Amino acid sequence: MVRTGEDRKKQGENGGRRPKAAGQRRSGGKAQAEKRPAQPLPAGKKHTEKKSSLCPVFRVCGGCQYLDMPYEQQLRMKQKKLETLLNKHCPVRGIIGMETPFYYRNKVHAVFGWKKGQVISGVYKEGTHEIVPVDVCRIEDQKADAIIRTIRELLPSFKIRTYNEDTEYGLLRHVLVRRGFATGEIMVVLVTASPVFPSKNNFVRALRERHPEITTIVQNINGRGTSMVLGDREQVLWGRGYIEDRLCGCTFRISSRSFYQVNPVQTEKLYTKALELAELTGTETVLDAYCGIGTIGIAASAKAGQVIGVELNPEAVRDAVANARRNRISNIRFYQGDAGAFMADMAAEGQTADVVILDPPRSGSTQEFIRSAAAMGPKRIVYISCCPETLARDLEWFEKRGYRGKEAWGLDLFPWTEHCECVVKLERR
Repeated sequence: MVRTGEDRKKQGENGGRRPKAAGQRRSGGKAQAEKRPAQPLPAGKKHTEKKSSLCPVFRVCGGCQYLDMPYEQQLRMKQKKLETLLNKHCPVRGIIGMETPFYYRNKVHAVFGWKKGQVISGVYKEGTHEIVPVDVCRIEDQKADAIIRTIRELLPSFKIRTYNEDTEYGLLRHVLVRRGFATGEIMVVLVTASPVFPSKNNFVRALRERHPEITTIVQNINGRGTSMVLGDREQVLWGRGYIEDRLCGCTFRISSRSFYQVNPVQTEKLYTKALELAELTGTETVLDAYCGIGTIGIAASAKAGQVIGVELNPEAVRDAVANARRNRISNIRFYQGDAGAFMADMAAEGQTADVVILDPPRSGSTQEFIRSAAAMGPKRIVYISCCPETLARDLEWFEKRGYRGKEAWGLDLFPWTEHCECVVKLERR
């Protein structure tokens, strides 16, 4: 769920893999696999009790659509959905579930407001700008939730007002917390309506005293009257301005606006499966489209001859270049631009790739991209999707261009929600 805005998948909050609209609920928030037998859970693992009692705002928030459903039943429903949509294109293998499907989100977003004389923080009720107060979420990182509660408690003593969309008065709009699953590093992003942040040094000091585990704090300035969470300007208040995490044996730099999968445990399984389906032998040229900060391409580089990454978001490309350097990888190159146009140019110049890996936004790929990919004539295409409906549509387009699905695997990156990730191997006829 681990690409270019938070709902355009690859470009972070403002246009990389999944941009978050201020009028939307937290993605998956309160809501928002290795070849092995098709078992939803390992033997002995049971999550059969009713879960709705675990969340007091379950019915109001609307993010965890399946919180009142046993986990095994969720997996069966997601498997059935994938089979209904994809069986006519290729066999669907057993969905790979999560052993401990709680507190998995390493990225937590909270909107701040004012109600009955008190500061509140939480999520927007679905389809509205009404804030549903949230203290604890069963699928979000617990440390992130604790930091958000602390910020809420500190605001009155520093006389910091929360932003009011109607009057356009106030300072703090949102807080975004990102945590490295393997490293434990934590980034706090304070989204303000103005660059003027009174007593910011004292506020940062107080927050760090309460949470010394925080490794960097960033102020993002969003003075626009739009639904986007993050603005274009930011300044580092403390620390490096980014965090690092490890995935598939590699280290990745993550900035405030770059896309990084929210469930690292399942993302490791997803990328392992994708590279297995790519069938790399060490000599292939791999094109990683919608590459984001380079996670898949860098993971593939150890098994490929060379890797080309293409990404529209320039900030993500900078992170990708830094990540390749950080991991001392010399057989990968990143380019900023539209992936479809890039591949069309490659095909026009007689260049090709042996394997194409794509992980597009929820809206899926485009006919231009699919034409360009087919024109290069790769032996295999590995398609990672977070939306089975658009995946089914795109598979039809690939079939018209001479590519057939060979097998599909579902992976549950978003337990307790209706969403499901899927990876498909296509081969040229």
